[in-house]
Amino acid sequence: MFPAFHHLWQSSCFALVAGLVALVLRRNSARVRYWVWLSASLKFLLPFALLVSVGNVVPRAASPSGEVAFPLFSNTFVQLVEPLAPSAGSAAPAHASLPWITIAVWFVWVAGFLAIVIARGLAWMRVRALLRDSTPIELPIPLRAVVASGAGEPAVVGFWRPVLVLPARLLERLDSRELDAILKHELCHVRRRDNFFAGVHMVVEAIFWFNPLVWWIGSRLVEERELACDAEVLRMGCEPADYVEGILKVCRFYRESPLPCVSGVTGADVKKRLRAILAGTIGQELSGGRKLMLAAIAAVAVAAPVVIGVLTAPFIRAQVAPVNTPKFDVASIRSCPDPSQQGPPSHIPGSNSSPGRLATDCVPLRQMIGNAWSKDMNDYAPLAGGPGWTNSAFYEINATAAGNPSVKAISGPMLQALLADRFQLKIHRETREGPVYFLTAARGRVKLRAFVEGSCKPWPTPPPPQLTKEYCGRMISGLKPAVDAQGVTLEDFASMLRLVTGRPVIDKTGVTGRFDIHVDFSREGTELANIRSAVPADPAGPPSIFVAIQEQLGLKLEAGQGPVETLVIDHIERPSGN
Repeated sequence: MFPAFHHLWQSSCFALVAGLVALVLRRNSARVRYWVWLSASLKFLLPFALLVSVGNVVPRAASPSGEVAFPLFSNTFVQLVEPLAPSAGSAAPAHASLPWITIAVWFVWVAGFLAIVIARGLAWMRVRALLRDSTPIELPIPLRAVVASGAGEPAVVGFWRPVLVLPARLLERLDSRELDAILKHELCHVRRRDNFFAGVHMVVEAIFWFNPLVWWIGSRLVEERELACDAEVLRMGCEPADYVEGILKVCRFYRESPLPCVSGVTGADVKKRLRAILAGTIGQELSGGRKLMLAAIAAVAVAAPVVIGVLTAPFIRAQVAPVNTPKFDVASIRSCPDPSQQGPPSHIPGSNSSPGRLATDCVPLRQMIGNAWSKDMNDYAPLAGGPGWTNSAFYEINATAAGNPSVKAISGPMLQALLADRFQLKIHRETREGPVYFLTAARGRVKLRAFVEGSCKPWPTPPPPQLTKEYCGRMISGLKPAVDAQGVTLEDFASMLRLVTGRPVIDKTGVTGRFDIHVDFSREGTELANIRSAVPADPAGPPSIFVAIQEQLGLKLEAGQGPVETLVIDHIERPSGN
């Protein structure tokens, strides 16, 4: 609901600014003020986020000297049963249900929306019945006209093919000059497409019925459109006295128009309009300075979100490795069947690579891409974009390189270059709003074991190129699911949980210090659920990660929305020949 909330307050602020602009222009033409209010109405249908996304479509390339992202694996300290790449569409667990207050808010909104739609629909049916009982009449105007005994005032009905509806009794009371002035007023509504724009604002009122500013905008639109038509009638040479007398006669037969999208002649503040008509008041045309002011406001309103989108556009990172990155001398990319149909593996996947030699298992292409572009073991970014076959296609890569480059190099930038070459892969990182978990303190005492200083050396940030046994261990086991970490902060622990939950986990506990943490949990409902294992799941085993963390550590995982660094596939093709 956060995007909707942002759109609501932004549109409300825009409406208040429109009110200030209209106040500054109070002595100018009503036509100008009408368009100011109409822009405030249309803003409710045009989120700033949409304009920002227009700027986002042109990502900026990162500097060639920028840091190269590569994975960091240490078999001494990290045991991963299979390289895991959390999906951006990971489903929330059953316990992370929609909060009841959110359901209540949606229920109230739907009820209000349906009430307005039904009321407007019934009113429109009455108008349609009025038209069916009407009688056509010939008038010297370029518009179909009918006489209806049930009509209370002259009005233009319809959006695309408007019809002028005239009350039968009223025509007997108007002389030719008064009727001419009234007809000119109604034709002005037709030329201005007032019914169409009134219909657009009706949509805004139905969607944002709970916002009083929307109804305020509607009342201002009605008043300014009537004043604008009055000014146009006077410009066309009608005598103010004849025009006022015609409006007064209409008012004697007046009853409220059935719909706001029916343009009548007695709308808005009639006394104010009559005084302005008798005084022959026509709003001043805009001066050059005020035209410049309006143009500047319009340009800022449209261009500012687009510029923000351009400035915040994602950097293109690691599409290909730098030119000085070693290349594989020989590389074989082989398509293979889904290994889950072949029984449990005979070794730990991914453990058979060595300096100078890359040997992957048969894994989904998207998972291979996620592994190649991950910065470290806790940074498997969700992958977005790309065709559907990248999920179902499994590949196995065997490659060798001269000079024995490290496993970190061959499984990071060198694999990136290989994928970019063979799959024509183009990819970039960007931060999106997405599903996350917040790590918070549960009710009661937090159950954490303090780290004993000197027992091992905590990992620095960023981790060093080579990890040795003097560093504290961090392990995520998949065969017998557990998280085991020494000398970690809760922020470190939250990062590790990303591999288990499939979503980024953000530390919101406020607890500082380093701890030794061990948690046993069930694979079900986690990213480890699809791990191939010959060991069947134990129904009486540990609980889910969500329950285990609360019971064993006194912490809690709460679903929410937050910034998620995402890998986005811009282009990919099936691999070229070996």
